[in-house]
Amino acid sequence: MTADSATESLARLAAERVDHRFKGLPPDADGLTVGELAAQRRNLFTGGFATPVLALSAERLEHNLKLMETYADRHGLAFAPHGKTSMAPQLFQRQIEHGAWGITLAVPHQVRVARAFGTRRVFLANELVDAAALRWISAGLDADPEFRFVCYVDSVRGVELMDAALSGARRPLDVVVELAAGEGARTGVRTEAECAAVADAVAGARSLRLVGVAGYEGEVPKADPERVTAWLRRLVALATDFDKAGRFTDADEIVVSAGGSAWFDAVADVFAEIPELSRPVLKLLRSGAYVSHDDGHYRKLTPFNRVPEEGALEPAFRLWTQVVSRPSAGQAFVNAGKRDAAYDLDLPFAQVIRRDGAERPATGVSVTALSDQHAWLSTTPEADLEVGDWVGLGLSHPCTSFDKWPLIPVAEADGTVVDYIRTFF
Repeated sequence: MTADSATESLARLAAERVDHRFKGLPPDADGLTVGELAAQRRNLFTGGFATPVLALSAERLEHNLKLMETYADRHGLAFAPHGKTSMAPQLFQRQIEHGAWGITLAVPHQVRVARAFGTRRVFLANELVDAAALRWISAGLDADPEFRFVCYVDSVRGVELMDAALSGARRPLDVVVELAAGEGARTGVRTEAECAAVADAVAGARSLRLVGVAGYEGEVPKADPERVTAWLRRLVALATDFDKAGRFTDADEIVVSAGGSAWFDAVADVFAEIPELSRPVLKLLRSGAYVSHDDGHYRKLTPFNRVPEEGALEPAFRLWTQVVSRPSAGQAFVNAGKRDAAYDLDLPFAQVIRRDGAERPATGVSVTALSDQHAWLSTTPEADLEVGDWVGLGLSHPCTSFDKWPLIPVAEADGTVVDYIRTFF
């Protein structure tokens, strides 16, 4: 796909019609295109938006994009943020404009979405053994010399299945051996000897090319700085040993990749120790949750808490709800629940209350439970809360927040909606 066709694909999102598929948008906007609605620059609070409605902060989104661009550049890292977080091609494009090498993904459907909107470099953080998906990716590689695709291998059997599915491919499929984060961790090869066996299998496959090693330090059992650092050094040692053994002779560069959203400072420190190898090293970081950050899980775990001199991410999501019941002095209900808010890691956090255009902290208000379409609020005596008030909720875990909203308004600090982000889950 050319740059022009990618731009055209993204532009077509603005031509999509607003209708019942997109919750939270103004009912009187039905029939407008997304672009026409954006051009109206409606206000999130006075422009007819219906609660519940999830919004992204325009300013905080841009701040987070710039911060991670600066961080990766400062530490000499290439950056392939994990696209499963948002599955939003508009955000993929903004991440690439902010210096990203490419986009990390997890399953074939996500690759199809990225390719449909012009993403040229994809790192698939999974072993891929689906024959139909492999053939589709291979056809894309054969048709587009600018398409770069790298994926995990973590078993001899997987290598055999991949090679069989790719029989007749003109371009080899680039693979990296995934080193498991430890015994009992998720995927990946458990020992260095088994890694060598998988690498041998790749060397014997006609349709695969070994280009590096990778893994996910977030799966290190009982993760702490010492354990994570020790595992990352194992990963670097594996790359070094493979290089000494001549396993990367067909590669143009050696890929060494790790990095979720909780330990990228350790990744930066250890990857700075990678010795000179026989080929240039692509030190590929894959953190994805940074783009929106959050008010719970990642706010507590972000490495910027450990290195505050490097900056700070800002939570960009807010779910706006409305009080629909105040049955007692200690209880209230708003009209958003499990269908609207992430709840797999933490419940939402009551942050602000809006009434008659004025906004104040949600003092004395907390979320105690979620039903399908209600959040249960506990209120203390100092809580000033009435039926009809808007309550802004902070969310934990962006990966399960984006997937509940197919079209998300992007609002400036004063509530002016300047864009809409389309997701594809």
